[in-house]
Amino acid sequence: MNQPGKIAVTQVDAVATPPRARVEDAQGASETPAAEAANSETMDEKLERKRDYLEGFLSKKPQNVASDQPGGDLYEAVVAALKEIYDPEIPVNIYDLGLIYAVEISPDADVAISMTLTTPHCPVAESMPGEVELRAASVPGVRDAQVNLIWDPPWDPGKMTDEARLELGML
Repeated sequence: MNQPGKIAVTQVDAVATPPRARVEDAQGASETPAAEAANSETMDEKLERKRDYLEGFLSKKPQNVASDQPGGDLYEAVVAALKEIYDPEIPVNIYDLGLIYAVEISPDADVAISMTLTTPHCPVAESMPGEVELRAASVPGVRDAQVNLIWDPPWDPGKMTDEARLELGML
């Protein structure tokens, strides 16, 4: 007899194990294990697919942008040319390193690049601006290029892109 406020206890010999959840029981899971194994990708294939997706996402260009504006064809071609120039002491290109402060393109396709160096005593202080000017001027569609070397604001590691930080182990 149960009294109010008391809990009834019943002793049992065994309890049935509840069924386990299975992937096949989930909605939309229609493939058999054999079909799933036949469609499985290797890890390299999955990474390649992800890389392809990211490249497609990142390479999508803005619509209705003038060629001399960020996202425009000429602007992006100049930036791509600058990304081919690497700092000789640091294995990162000068654009991702944050040495390029501005890329301006006039309606006449003249390019003006404002850049700095990691330090005024940089061993490539004499040659790097000339190389940047040559690379920018060699882009098809560019009429002339000019590099303005500036020191204010000074360069600091905060100007690097996340890709550069990752490459240097700073993330």
